[in-house]
Amino acid sequence: MNSLNILKDKKEILSYLYLFISILGAILPMMANIEFAKEYGNSFDINNFISLANANPAAQSISRDLLVGASAIFIWIVNESKKLNMKNMWVVYIGTFLIAFAFSAPFFLFLRERRIIELEKN
Repeated sequence: MNSLNILKDKKEILSYLYLFISILGAILPMMANIEFAKEYGNSFDINNFISLANANPAAQSISRDLLVGASAIFIWIVNESKKLNMKNMWVVYIGTFLIAFAFSAPFFLFLRERRIIELEKN
């Protein structure tokens, strides 16, 4: 049995796995953002956040990796959602900027799997 295809015929399970990951993708970055606000003041200073995200080569690497990767995936999300005529995409678009990309990308995959299941039933 090919381990890469383990969930191929279990789209329901796969969709809920994506949903679980999206919940983690909302909670874990939010915890760090709350810690940032506690440490650097009660408001969320975006300029300070960006400065710290680029404070050293390791932080720059992660920040740039996320920026480039998230940009490419976001473009794919917009195109794929239009191809599949997906609903509720506003949650993904707004969630990308207000929650975290770690939330919105797996949440999109959840919505996409649910849409594919719906299309396959017709």
